[in-house]
Amino acid sequence: MTEEHPFAQYVRIIGRGPNLSRPLTEDEMYIAAGMILRGEVENLQLGAFLCILRLRTEVPEEGFGFVRAVRDALELPNDLPDVDLDWPTYSGKKRQLPWFLLSALLMAKNGVRICMQGTEGHTLGRLYSSEALKFLGVPEAGSMLEAAEQIRASNFAYLPLKVIHPRLQEIIELKPIIGVRSPVNTFARMINPFSAPYEIHTVFHPNYRDVHRETANLLGQPHMAVFKGEGGEAERRPQKPVLVQSISNGELVEEEWPPMLADSTAEKDEALDLDRLKAVWSGKTEDEYATAAVTGTIAIALRLMGRAAGIDEAQAQALAMWEARDKANPGVAA
Repeated sequence: MTEEHPFAQYVRIIGRGPNLSRPLTEDEMYIAAGMILRGEVENLQLGAFLCILRLRTEVPEEGFGFVRAVRDALELPNDLPDVDLDWPTYSGKKRQLPWFLLSALLMAKNGVRICMQGTEGHTLGRLYSSEALKFLGVPEAGSMLEAAEQIRASNFAYLPLKVIHPRLQEIIELKPIIGVRSPVNTFARMINPFSAPYEIHTVFHPNYRDVHRETANLLGQPHMAVFKGEGGEAERRPQKPVLVQSISNGELVEEEWPPMLADSTAEKDEALDLDRLKAVWSGKTEDEYATAAVTGTIAIALRLMGRAAGIDEAQAQALAMWEARDKANPGVAA
């Protein structure tokens, strides 16, 4: 008789069918995730585990256990910088340029310390943040220590998931094999490696908003906001109203932000020409949609961080920040 693999019990808990299966507890997911990170799971088991969770939709307790396991596995520098805002970027863009990168870089120029952490390459035909940032002259951090040094120097760092934990990047890259995104795409956004008090999350599917917010609450995250962003990235869709769901010291808050533009549709950008990012930043190109996307995204972040008393004030501050920008180079924080 073949001895049962230690990980089999966790597949069985979630996969025994509609009457006998149940979600994992926080502690069960913590143990299961630890085994995954250490490479103690067979590929067949991992595929089954990820697909079952994806089909059923993860619950906050599972997110709590998974993120705890990842955080406990991180190798952090001894001297961590104070980071204000953690900004995950995991989706990539295919309809619009990543205007949110200008939002983040402009906030960094205005003194907000940002760790942008994310990944790339898991879906064909998308423009990922790492490529766009490199074009803008922002190097990706090759280690946690390098990310810390970049934040101290310029208030901004892009930290790839492959640096945070290579195993997580390997799992995300399974998408072309298993055919769907894995729960890692959801949970990795919540790692917040430098323990920033503010997190800005986004979702492509609205039903994931509650999973993000409730998981963040279980993790004890003081402040976070989640909304349906353009292409799954944390970027305001200015032609649409947006529901921003947030946590503020344990209090659950919801705000409906009105559209910024009269036209409710946005034409797809077929070219995704990165030169336009620089052209809009420098003022060589006037683009109403781009300006609204940049400032609208900044406004959500300012509101989350308590730097504006309401939506109108947040948007006025964001617009003033944009109009006062140094147009010389978007990629270097002052």
